[in-house]
Amino acid sequence: MKETKTNNAPAAIGPYSQAITVGNLLFTSGQIPINPATGEIPEGIEAQAKQALTNVKNLIEAAGGSMDNVVKTTVFIKNMNDFAAINEIYAEYFTEPYPARSCVEVARLPKDVLLEVETIVEL
Repeated sequence: MKETKTNNAPAAIGPYSQAITVGNLLFTSGQIPINPATGEIPEGIEAQAKQALTNVKNLIEAAGGSMDNVVKTTVFIKNMNDFAAINEIYAEYFTEPYPARSCVEVARLPKDVLLEVETIVEL
């Protein structure tokens, strides 16, 4: 088991790793839309989706992978009415064949953000 850390994604805000590699699989912890340079959270679902997915991308690249290597994502959203807007942003980060995905609405997320994204990546 190997830990991946990068300053280009938010630091863990609890007792967990940003990402762990086991064999040729990278498991990222959920990435929320915190700008790692400023610590700020952008406003609006589109800006938050872009920031969360950029954080995911930066973490995957720090481990030596790319977004093309993502095999599974889980997206946690605060409001299912944001599903279409999130899909538009999501499609900017992934190409066909798209990774398998689960998307669930949740009552609350850390720091009251609007979404969180985690991935499984084949390195």
